[in-house]
Amino acid sequence: MKISIERGTLLKAVAQAQSVVERRNTIPILANVLIEADANSVSFRATDLDIEVVDKTVAQVERPGATTVSAVTLHEIVRKLPDGALVVLTDDGAAGRLTVEAGRSNFSLATLPREDFPVMASSEYASNFSAPAPVLRRLFDKSKFAISTEETRYYLNGVYLHVADSAGGQVLRCVATDGHRLARIDAPLPDGAETMPGVIVPRKTVGELRKLLEDDDAVIAVSVSETKVRFATPEITLTSKVIDGTFPDYTRVIPTGNTRKLEVDAAEFAKAVDRVATVSSERSRAVKLSLSEDRLVLSVNAPDAGAAEEELAVAYGDERLEIGFNAKYLQEIASQVDRENAVFLFNSAGDPTLMREGNDESAVYVVMPMRV
Repeated sequence: MKISIERGTLLKAVAQAQSVVERRNTIPILANVLIEADANSVSFRATDLDIEVVDKTVAQVERPGATTVSAVTLHEIVRKLPDGALVVLTDDGAAGRLTVEAGRSNFSLATLPREDFPVMASSEYASNFSAPAPVLRRLFDKSKFAISTEETRYYLNGVYLHVADSAGGQVLRCVATDGHRLARIDAPLPDGAETMPGVIVPRKTVGELRKLLEDDDAVIAVSVSETKVRFATPEITLTSKVIDGTFPDYTRVIPTGNTRKLEVDAAEFAKAVDRVATVSSERSRAVKLSLSEDRLVLSVNAPDAGAAEEELAVAYGDERLEIGFNAKYLQEIASQVDRENAVFLFNSAGDPTLMREGNDESAVYVVMPMRV
């Protein structure tokens, strides 16, 4: 195999591959990227046996062929090459080496036979549809902060992508929760998605998927089966196993009877929470919200560190309320708000609180209170 490829193009392809590769693994071939060159294009494939990414790109192919080489090492080399360099990759199968040449730089890397590289079995997908990148980006970006990191509750270690009923008809919905906070984001249902099985997309996949969704003009082809999910652009295909588990009935924890309404500038609120939380004890990071007519007082009292208080002008017309929250949870939820105002709906100091963006019902967040 011998190919010539522009450094920027190669870096983009190898960067995607090396981020999928598991750093600590006992199977040497899984640390490698599979490079396959045909007549006029080259593909870079990497897998950790749960996720597989294939990045196809144009290159000058002198001799078609295939080999595998350390993804991390290749990425480091290409990253350090000068901008605009033309990189020549030459595989010597007999010697088990891949030569990387660019200008006066020359590297010789150990390879492993392509036959040893595991390729994820392709499955029949029950549902295939397309969605604009910004729509999918919003669904996953606004929900992923609530993914649980507790390994014991593995079924919460991802984003639940499914078709749901809402007031305006069926929607494509993403939900994530860790038991302390919950995010539920809706988007219009794309044609062809009606029969989609609900799947839990793992945390690592959500992170990798973000790279496919950068381009606002891209349209992503989505394929879903009971065990796998695939996101594809013409250049990149990301295939992932889904979490084998049942996502809990999240509708039970979304409160419907919260009537006390607080409206506040989301950015100001997030900054104020951040400021007063500076003195809170790291362990609990509890912030107290004291609400009275059109005013909100945020306060923190940490006996070992000190105390802090800040007042905000808000829109609030209900009876007085004092309620406590984890500062980090409040900041994360407030930072999801794209428009100016965040609307909080309370019931009592012990009940879950609902938050949404203005009157927009397509993004709803729930956060559990804390004792303060």
